Amino acid sequence: MNIAIMSHDHKKELMVQFCIAYCGIMSKHTVCATNTTGRLVAEATGLPVQLFLSHAHGGSQQIGARIAYNEIDMVIFFNDPHSHDLDEDVNYISRLCDQYSIPFATNVATAEMLILGLERGDLDWRNIVAPKSSPLKV
Repeated sequence: MNIAIMSHDHKKELMVQFCIAYCGIMSKHTVCATNTTGRLVAEATGLPVQLFLSHAHGGSQQIGARIAYNEIDMVIFFNDPHSHDLDEDVNYISRLCDQYSIPFATNVATAEMLILGLERGDLDWRNIVAPKSSPLKV
């Protein structure tokens, strides 16, 4: 499965901690991320993370395009409800995930449910819905 991770600036440390906690599960899958979040996670966990551009340079749009092409199976976007900087990006990714039936978490509680479900096989239906889903080529 292809997992996209993104986070607001004030949630980057939480994303790093989340990925440290679940790197055993995430290591069995392909992880991609916007640049800063991905670098921080890769440095902290040793996970190979395919990096897209930073948010400021269109990384959210790159991930959005991968969602539209059915190349992403799960999105974890830790949202800071006190920040309005990326509201448009959160809405954009959320709408795409809704349109293409991609599991989407905006907080650590939901992300944990998705990751544990991934480990149990609860998301194997994605292989039926998106049989051509393969590791990302960046």
